[in-house]
Amino acid sequence: MKVVIASDHGGFQYKSLLLEDIRQQGYELADLGAFSEEPSDYPDFAEIVANAILNKEAEKGILICGSGVGVSVAANKFKGIRAGVCHDTYSAHQCIEHDDVNVLCIGQRVIGIELAREIVLAFLAAAFSHEERHERRLRKINVIEEKNFK
Repeated sequence: MKVVIASDHGGFQYKSLLLEDIRQQGYELADLGAFSEEPSDYPDFAEIVANAILNKEAEKGILICGSGVGVSVAANKFKGIRAGVCHDTYSAHQCIEHDDVNVLCIGQRVIGIELAREIVLAFLAAAFSHEERHERRLRKINVIEEKNFK
């Protein structure tokens, strides 16, 4: 599976540490920045990851900032992106199984690195369930998106 990862300066340390963990699990991974801890703007990286997903350059994305919230807000501005902030392993797999989330957002200032590793691996290993109730709910989300994204 192809995966893209990016962070602003507030998530740079975790991104750097997670790269090797993800590759060791056999995922094809592209690092889309930031490439230093120099101050940067999280919307720029959310846009890069969202476009990579929408252009089918990757199946899943990971965004890291200080809280995880900023990158989530920015990524969710793109039609077709479902970005979720997950700071526990249950949410990390459940968000894909039930909601077909395609971008994981985490906060470097919120959780420890070992938990971040577990969350990322749970997210990457999960698959959408395709259960009727989850399909129905996803269709409703898509209708809302169609109606409100101009």
